[in-house]
Amino acid sequence: MAEARVVFHYPRTLIDVPIVSKVAREFDLEFNILRANITPDSEGLLVLELTGKAEEITRALDWAREQGVTTQALEKDVVRDDDVCTQCGACVTICPTDALRIDPETQEVLFDADECVACELCVPACPPRAMTVAF
Repeated sequence: MAEARVVFHYPRTLIDVPIVSKVAREFDLEFNILRANITPDSEGLLVLELTGKAEEITRALDWAREQGVTTQALEKDVVRDDDVCTQCGACVTICPTDALRIDPETQEVLFDADECVACELCVPACPPRAMTVAF
């Protein structure tokens, strides 16, 4: 089984179209909604974790793009500016998935994008504002 975390950006015209329902049924995928912001007469944003066969995930994402949904990998959206980061660890204490953690040997703050669910808790917790999440 493969797993992919993706961001779906819906244009206004697709808000009422059951895209995720079709992705689950037609491509035999399981999904977990990690974050959603979809309102009528506006654009929508949906962060999904898809699980299934790798080729079916690829086919499903291709199909969604053909429908007009913009997709992108979730890990590309979480950014830490290493030049601004002071290694204070404030983000580590708030991270619910341990995507941000301190290396016991170097005391450096490490970031594991595979563990990140883009909850955005690290953004306001970061005193120098080194953490950003862009969708």
